[in-house]
Amino acid sequence: MPLPSEDELRDATCVACPGQSLPLGAFDVAERPGPGIPYDAALGYRVHAVTGTPTCVHPYRVGVPPARYASAGTPLPPRPAPAPPPPADPELPADPTLLEAWLIAVARGSEPATLGAALRRAEARALTRFPPGDVVAALRRVLTVELARRR
Repeated sequence: MPLPSEDELRDATCVACPGQSLPLGAFDVAERPGPGIPYDAALGYRVHAVTGTPTCVHPYRVGVPPARYASAGTPLPPRPAPAPPPPADPELPADPTLLEAWLIAVARGSEPATLGAALRRAEARALTRFPPGDVVAALRRVLTVELARRR
């Protein structure tokens, strides 16, 4: 699960949480509320009664497991690696006999929600190199198989 941004942290936390004004890592996260973590009205958030460390008591709201991030220097969980960029459309072939294979690669490389847009882009690219009749014929053959395959 990715770590929340500052705005997401403020939106997810309650008014008694140090996450309203402090970044992740600047406060501890406890497993649950309790008498050892009272609300400090002067500070505007809960603090550990013994250490005075700002403490959140709802780990599910801040998106990190309970730990002593501020008081003991426990490192925050690593942010997940960013998702790889979507693959680029394959190179448009020069040979018209490879047009169907190219269209299949475009269709299979796209997500279901973006299939229509990917095929419209592919059609426009193909029309820059091939006669409209060849492009339409290849699209018909490919769509007959690919659309049925996705059901």
